[in-house]
Amino acid sequence: MTVRIGVEEEFHIVEVETGLLVPRADTVLEDLPGQIFTTELQQATVESNSGVHTSLDDLYGDVISTRRRLDTAATAHGLAVVAAGTVPLARTADIHPTAGYRYRHMVDEYRMVADEQLICGAHVHVDAPDDRDLTVRLMCEVAPWLHVLLALSASSPFWLGADTGYASWRTMLWQRWPTAGPAGCYANAAQYDTAVQDLIGSGVISDAKMIYHDIRPSAHQQTIELRICDACPRAETVVLIAGLFRALVTEARERLERTGVPPCQGRHEWLRAAAWRAARSGLEGVLVDPGTRQEAPAAEVVRSLLRRVRPALETAGDRQTVRELAERALADGSAAHRLRRTAADQDLLACTDLAIAETRGAAGLRRRPATGPARPVARIGLPAEDDVPGPHPAPLAGG
Repeated sequence: MTVRIGVEEEFHIVEVETGLLVPRADTVLEDLPGQIFTTELQQATVESNSGVHTSLDDLYGDVISTRRRLDTAATAHGLAVVAAGTVPLARTADIHPTAGYRYRHMVDEYRMVADEQLICGAHVHVDAPDDRDLTVRLMCEVAPWLHVLLALSASSPFWLGADTGYASWRTMLWQRWPTAGPAGCYANAAQYDTAVQDLIGSGVISDAKMIYHDIRPSAHQQTIELRICDACPRAETVVLIAGLFRALVTEARERLERTGVPPCQGRHEWLRAAAWRAARSGLEGVLVDPGTRQEAPAAEVVRSLLRRVRPALETAGDRQTVRELAERALADGSAAHRLRRTAADQDLLACTDLAIAETRGAAGLRRRPATGPARPVARIGLPAEDDVPGPHPAPLAGG
């Protein structure tokens, strides 16, 4: 059976001339179909939902087409959209929430956590088994590798005009929500459902859609959903992560169905630490190796993941595509690295231009003459970690 996949992408809305984040979601969405595009908590963000696909090429074509439609709608109003964990230039005072009871309740209940929800993620859905007990067990089996997917997606080094020193500052902001982070381990679906109902009963969350674990059974579809990743400027990165996540789920499912469900090894505390490491370093440093739980160069850990899921990639016909995209990602560095390098060479407005261009699928940065003084990059926290850029393999065909 071919396992189907789909993605949800979140996008920031920025003014083209200033690069500033602006609350114009309703304007951009006016002429777009609601079954594909929708609002988010803050009016500075819109979300797109792909179709359901069996091939990575078809998913790529869908993502590219959807981004073009959204970009066209934004351009008509002097705006642009950016797929990244954060945008460099934003002011929280300028942004307001989307209308509606649910969002108003979130703002009132979570205050600054909601006010500063100026972040975007990429979520991947993979077909879940009919057996919900198996779906819940899959979360535990796949969880040790999710931080590697976060590192591949890392695209948020800047926050409110400052360089955070992190590759994914979105992760740090996101983990302030009460249910964000590792899902933990449950013996069966009944245990998981009880935990969700206990959280709702406690008043900490209002419904199952507020389970923000790194991985979860979808609250509204028969899928298992990846939620740990930053939004990705390059569509190819989204496809890479989708292919790897499908392979991880497929490998774990086949192993559990073949050998039975082993007892959980526990010690889930290291998963949050591994996610922090990935958020700090991206692909430009070390990651936690799930096999040894020791640090190792990011490239080694990524290639270990490729080896682990090779049979599943081959079965899906994804091996060559995923391998080439992974090697390109390692050669080019994370989006965070590319954005930080551009900001250092020029300024934060040029950095935003790069993010816009990559979201559109452009080959390079659209350069323009400066209309005012350059915006210097402020720095907070630790210094950034470097890597050496390499060759640029060709992207996927289809868009």
